[in-house]
Formats: sequence, structure tokens, C-alpha cells
Amino acid sequence: MDRMTPEAVGLDPAVLRDQLFELWNRKDLQTLHLAAQRGFSNLSEPLEAVLTILEGCPGKQKGRSHTVGHHILVEFLTWMKEHPQVTLSSLLEEQALALQQRALSLTTDTQPTFIDNLTTIYQLDSVDPAFLRWNIMKLHALHCYKEAVVLSVKLKLQKELNMEEMCVPLILQNKLPLAESFVAGHNHLEQQLVTLLDSWCHPSFTEEEIHKRYPHVSVSKQCLSQMQPKLLAKHVFRLVEKFNIDQGLCPNALHKRRLDSLRFLMYKRFVEKSMTDENWSDHVQYVVADDFELQIQLVEMLVRYCSFHKASQWSLRYNVPRDRLPCGVWETQQSLPPDLQQIGPSGSAKPEEWRPSRSHCKTFYQVPLTKDKVHFVDSPEALRRCRNIVLKEGGIVGVDMEWQPTFGCISTQQVALIQLAVLDQVFLVDLCASGFCQHPDTILFIRSLFAQRNILKLGYGMSGDLKCLKATWQQLLEEPLKMEAMLDLLNVHQKIQRRKVDRTQNGPKEVLVGKNSAEKGLSLLVQQVLGRPLDKTEQMSHWEKRPLRISQIRYAVADACCLLDVYSALSSNPAYFGLPADLRGISSSQSEDSGDKKQKAKRAHGKEECQGAQRVSPPSSNTEKGLLCGEKPSEDTPPLPPQQLRVVCDNMLQGLGRYLRCLGVDVIMLENTDDHRVAAELAQAEGRFILTCGQPFQSLRSQVGEGRCLSLDCSERARDQAVRVLRHFNVQLTPSDIFSRCQACNSDQYAAVPRKDMARMLKQKGFLQGQDIIDHTQQQEEETLGDILTPSVTPEIPRYVQCQWAPLSELDPDTLTFPGGAPVQLHAVPPALLPRIPLFYVCTRCGKVFWEGSHFGRVLSMFQDVLHITDKDPESAAAAPQNLHL
Repeated sequence: MDRMTPEAVGLDPAVLRDQLFELWNRKDLQTLHLAAQRGFSNLSEPLEAVLTILEGCPGKQKGRSHTVGHHILVEFLTWMKEHPQVTLSSLLEEQALALQQRALSLTTDTQPTFIDNLTTIYQLDSVDPAFLRWNIMKLHALHCYKEAVVLSVKLKLQKELNMEEMCVPLILQNKLPLAESFVAGHNHLEQQLVTLLDSWCHPSFTEEEIHKRYPHVSVSKQCLSQMQPKLLAKHVFRLVEKFNIDQGLCPNALHKRRLDSLRFLMYKRFVEKSMTDENWSDHVQYVVADDFELQIQLVEMLVRYCSFHKASQWSLRYNVPRDRLPCGVWETQQSLPPDLQQIGPSGSAKPEEWRPSRSHCKTFYQVPLTKDKVHFVDSPEALRRCRNIVLKEGGIVGVDMEWQPTFGCISTQQVALIQLAVLDQVFLVDLCASGFCQHPDTILFIRSLFAQRNILKLGYGMSGDLKCLKATWQQLLEEPLKMEAMLDLLNVHQKIQRRKVDRTQNGPKEVLVGKNSAEKGLSLLVQQVLGRPLDKTEQMSHWEKRPLRISQIRYAVADACCLLDVYSALSSNPAYFGLPADLRGISSSQSEDSGDKKQKAKRAHGKEECQGAQRVSPPSSNTEKGLLCGEKPSEDTPPLPPQQLRVVCDNMLQGLGRYLRCLGVDVIMLENTDDHRVAAELAQAEGRFILTCGQPFQSLRSQVGEGRCLSLDCSERARDQAVRVLRHFNVQLTPSDIFSRCQACNSDQYAAVPRKDMARMLKQKGFLQGQDIIDHTQQQEEETLGDILTPSVTPEIPRYVQCQWAPLSELDPDTLTFPGGAPVQLHAVPPALLPRIPLFYVCTRCGKVFWEGSHFGRVLSMFQDVLHITDKDPESAAAAPQNLHL
């Protein structure tokens, strides 16, 4: 410790730098903290000396110094709080400017937090904006695109820079969230970004055009694979909602979304045959709208899926020119009599009856009411009659809502119909009636209904209904609904399913909900409790079109009435379904064995179905911090080593997958070309958790068991997503886990290859020749001389990694392949490494070669807030390679 004692006054910055670097390499962070605080106090010019130390960090501008530099800056900030007299304002103007210029030169290799600290210490936001812009463009010219954007955001210079020039390189390198942070808060920049992405959704846009427009940006095949129109359109619509931008600015993405919706409708009507012709016709007109190209494609699809007759009718409706018609359609048009040229219900169609057919009654749940017990509420007078009956104290009301399907073309839908079922009648509150929706009495009635403590409100997946209510009445955003006496039967259903899983816990496949049933959600619950499922044919109806058909009304009434019948059946015999006597006590936060309230915010938004899923996303307010997203594990979640966590990452989360794999988690990552359903198949077959984000969450959660699918925020950095996952599962990460898996193939088995064996293999395969052989021969002579002077030391297999080690004897000496057939990837080993790398590590599954580098310290620093260091870990961390580097 004698070296750790600084000189009295005027300590040489180089001496302090060496001391700090030595402690950093030994991972002795506690001693480093003490040495830094003492050392800073003994510097004659601390502000200048810290820059000298940072400038001397090894590997500058090679991506290998930001970790220790960041740590030094954090220590210096801590020291400055105790020494407030040390500020830039205490220096002469020329001195301060010189230090600021030096600080700016350090931004070529940084993390956002590094720039934050530099900006704070050296007041970079006070520098002349013209000089700052020059520095940013200098970074950009050096291909430090990320650093240039981070610096411009921190210094609030976005308006002074060209959005496309700054953001395109990031987008092409799969860093769209960083581009979003660049434009956020600047409406014209937000619109420019959305317009740019939308232009890439044009059918004629190709990869060649990207290379032609941006020749200075290197783009990998993996990043190009992310430039698919479907994925780009998703980003466009996400940003349109995030930045509240007019959809008129993204015609290409809208066309792509509508085309996909049209294909979906064709499949539902003519392949699956699960949609009525009336519903299909309504939706087609909504989706196609006035898009001329979609109108033509509709006619072409009808020729393939249906008939020339129907194609001709729709071509006449949209007046498609003859030269754009498929072969045979024009001739069919000429043969149609006038009464068949129009699209519409047949004149001979029978009027609908309230009571459905006998076969329908035998197959599906039936409304236990006559038509005269169903009341439309579309005026203040009708609302008063409804209010007098529905708001009776001690009553039970089944609540459901319907809205117009928009197939993703609009982010949030407004409620068209609210169904309120009481004991012997149902009220249909028609929000499409002219002037009724925004009438003060209507909103007051809704507030009163949900706020009444003496009226039990039943629903299923009510978070989706409430979300649409907020879109319908903006007043609810300013003054939220007061919610009292609510029972979401989704939570009851999930508890029933958990009981079923506990009784048949024989493997991951047993956690599927309704595996042998085509039903799901509320229909499944009705089937399980009442014996017959709901008829969901009218679910995707045009709910804003009036008058509603009898079948629509019957469907809407059934969805509300069944809630009362299900609740009555469950309440009469709760023990049979594994439920407590008081169903009202069941909430979304109730776990199997404890009422852990921390789970309350983990229910997904939307029309939730009883398939079991959780979201892992940022909290919406500081008060919820730690309750959402697994910030803190629930009390009954046991600690889990990374090796025992098995996940499958959707292709939207490949960055997250790489981080988790780097930390020792067993990760399978979907390829860009894989369908999302592959994730569910892997989860079921191998007992893995699904990690996904965005739209796939809605479909994946319905295919796996309770809590087996988690959704993360797409806009978050992969590192932050990884921390959320670790905390959610209470993973106990230690330094020994880092790089315990092959980052390429997920294997946890390595073979240790000493330098002389690696040189022999390189020479055998022709990768070591010429000057490389001479240099290696000289190195061998030096090692031989060293062996004479000192005992021979064989490189030991490191003990810091939690992986398996295969003997080198398993490697075929002739083919240099492992028993599984994987050849050693010698082409990736630079011969220049041999003089300084004594031991290489080869993955036995894929043959990839790794060696000690500097990444270990970087990863250690990135995840230090979730590391669990024991008494044994400091020694092992110090002995660890700085990274297993490819």
C-alpha cells in the first residue's frame, strides 16, 4: 500500500493515473475509490489533471477506455461535491476554454453518461455553438455516429444539424432508438424522421438505393435485414403515436398496413371462412378506402380467392379501368345483369330472427333474454331510464364494450357501444348516436357507474376497455375515472388455470391454457363454467355502422350477460374451481400463495385473454418505480443463477439476447426470417420463457402458460432491457458468470488451446506464413530461454467462468474439428496475437475462437448495479480475462 500514498502537494497526474489503472485492472474498486479521493486532493490543478489522466487511458478511440474513464469521472464528481471551490469559473477565460476544447476531444469514445459528466464538470454547454457544431461534425466524419448524436442531444444542438445526415447512419446500424432521442421534443425533426422511414416503405425502395444514397456508411447484412417494409411500417406507426404525428405524413406505411390487412381479410373470409360476407364487405371498404392501387389489388385477389363474378362486382364499384383489370374480369362485367352489378345484400335474404337456429343453440351459449328485454340507450331520456335501473345499490352489472376494428391503421379505437347487463335486462349505450357521446349526462353516468362502491361491476380484460374509454373521452385523461367495486373475471380465470397447472405439473406443455380447445379468453371461460362457448363470429363487426344487425345485437348482449351467469356459477361453488369463497377479493396482484401487490401493474393492456403473460416495461411514474417491470423481485421469488434461466428472444430483441448470453443466461435468438410462432414452439418444447416486444406479444402470450411470456419496451437500450430481465427473475449475477457462454451459438463448453498449439494449427491450415512464422520462431526462442531461467508454467484453465471444459484431445488433429463436426475457425485468429496471448478458448459447438481482451471490465462496469459479489469474487474477477474476444 506504500505506492498508494500520494505525494504531499502537486501530485503528478501520471503517477495517479498509473495507480488508478493498476487498481482498476485488479478490480479493487473500493481501494480505487479511496486512492482517487486522496489523489484528487493532492493535484495542483485538478481540472487539468483529470483531462490528462483521461487522455492517457489505454486503447483511446478503440472502444476500450470508456469504462475506466467513466469511473474516474464519477469519482471526480464525488470529490468536487466536497470541494465546491474547484469549478471552471474559477479559472481565467483562456484557461477554461482550453480545458473545454480538450474535454470535447474526449467525446470520440464515450457512453452517454460519460458525456453527461464531462458536460457537467467542464460546462460544455457554455461553449460557442459554432465550435460545438464543428466538433460534432468532426466526430461524424470519424464515423463516430453514436457519439456525435449523443453529444448533440446533451448540448441541445439538434436544430442546428441535419436530421438525415445525423440519423441515417444510426438507423442503418440498428440504432433507431438513438435516432428517436435525437428528434424527440422537436416537432419538425420528428416529422422528418417519420417521413424518412415512410419513404423507405415504398414498394420500389431497395437495398441498392440505400448503398447509393449513403455510400459512406457501412451496413451489415443483419442490419439490412431489419429494413423490411413490414418492420419499417411498424416503426413508422409506433413513432406516429409516440410523437402524435398526422398519419397523412406516412402514405407508404399506411398503404403497406392496409395491404396486409386486406390479405388478412381475404384469408379470414375465403380460407378460414370465419367471417360473414357482410362483415368482410364492411371491413374491405374501410381498409381499401380511396387507395387506387389497393382497389386494383382487391380485384386481383378476388380472382384468385373467390370468383370472376365477385371480382367484377368490386371492379365496377371502384370503376377500375379496363387496362388494369385481370384477364377475364372485363368479359364477366359485360355478362352481369344490372341487378347483379351492385354489391349488397340479396333481395331474397330472409330477415334475421332473434332466436338463432337449433344447431346454433346446441353449440353456443345463448342469451337468456327475449328481445324486448334489450334496450338501446341513445338519448338523454333513455339514459335516465337506464340510470334508474343500473345504478341501484347492491346490484351487479356485467360490463362490456365494442369498437370498430382498425387493423392497426389507427393506434387507439373509440368505443362504439357499451353493454350493461343486469339481472333481467341489458342496456346498449350507443355512443355513435348523434350528439349523445359527448353529452354531459353520458360522461357523468359513466363516472357514476364506475365510482359506485355498492355496485359490483364485472368485466373480462377490462384494461383494454378502459384504454378505449380514454380515447373516447379526453376528459378522462385530465380527470381519470374513479374505480370502485370492480371484478375483472380475467384474473379469476387465470387463478382457475393456475390451479389446473398445479394439479398437472408434468412439464412445460402442461401450462398451456385450453390446449385442446379452439376457444380462448372469455369464450373459453364460458365454456369451462357454463358448458358452451361464445359465438365470436360477429366479434370483428363494423360496430360504428347503424342500424346494427340482429346477429350483432345478439353477440353484444351475450358478451355482457355471460359475465353475470359465470359469476353466479362460480360464486355458488367456488371450491370446485379452486377459488376462495369471496371472489371479490381476487385481484390481478394475487399470486398463488401470497397476495403480493407488486404484481399488480404487470397485466398487459388490451383485450386480455386468459393465457397468462406479463409485461416488462418502464414505469409510467416515479411512484410505480420498482413495482413494474420486475425492478424488484417478489418476495417469494428465489435467487436464480444465470445458467438456470432459459429464454427465447424474439427477433426484435437480438441485442437483448446477446447481452443475456454474455452474462451466462441460456438464450435462443430467433433469426430475422423466423416466424414469431417459433418462439412459442421453443418455449413449449424446452420450457423456456419468451422475451418479446411490440405486436407479437399479443399472439405469443396466448400460446404459453401463466407468466411465461414477457414484453419489453422496444425503445429501451438492450443493456437496460437486460437489467430489467435480470431483476424480474431475481437472477444473481456474479463476475464468474460473464462470458461463460459462447456468444455465437449459446454453448457453455470450451476447449483451452495453448499458444503453441494454436500456432501449430494456424501453420497447418496455412494461416501462419512468411514474416508471421519468423516472428513466432523468435518468440519461441525467447520462451525457451525463459524456461531455462525460470520454471516452466503451463497456462491454466481459468476458474472464473461457470462453464464446462472439454479436453483438447477431443479435437481431431487432422481435420481440426470437434466430435460434433465444428471446425476451429482459425481464419478469425490474427497471427499477430500469438506473441501476447498465451491461451485461446474455442467453443466446441461452433468452433469460434476467443481470447482475453478488455471487454470483461466493460461488461463488469455496465452491469455493476446488478452484480452479486461474494468474498470469493474479487479474486476471481481480478484473475479473469478482460474479455473473451473474437
